[in-house]
Amino acid sequence: MEEFDTQKADNKQYMLTMLNKDGKLLDFASMQLKNDKDVVMTAVKQNPIALEFASDKLKDNYEIVMESVSRVGWTACYASERLKANKDIILAGVKIDGQILYYASKELRDDKEIVLEAVKNKGLILKYASYRLRNNKEIVLAAIKQDKRAKEFIATEELKKDEEIQLIINPPQE
Repeated sequence: MEEFDTQKADNKQYMLTMLNKDGKLLDFASMQLKNDKDVVMTAVKQNPIALEFASDKLKDNYEIVMESVSRVGWTACYASERLKANKDIILAGVKIDGQILYYASKELRDDKEIVLEAVKNKGLILKYASYRLRNNKEIVLAAIKQDKRAKEFIATEELKKDEEIQLIINPPQE
């Protein structure tokens, strides 16, 4: 791979060529180019993690953030607060990485569809669901089926003692 020329960090054509090879080179682009939608989208398409280096304005751009989060869920941590509250973006992310429920807005931590997707692939993330959903049998079952340790985040003793939940936590010995 050719050496990156820092003298050309403000040259759009040069940066586009380089970002097609390594999106993380966006880190070295000029502020003007970190705020250029074409440049940032090129970087994020090559490497979704490049979202980290986008301008704050473009971390609030739905298309760019969706491109990143739908491929590497945890990059939601770089999204603007507004987009961390966007159901489509968070849903796309939790389908790949349930851990990102941690970055979701308070409202989305109380959204059954989002929390269910999150706990299906990361049971322990039940910890960050709303109290209401930590007391929802369907969500709790999905969480403990994925990771029995999620039982410590079940909201109520009553639900912890539920027969179906107990069968998963303490299966009968053969």
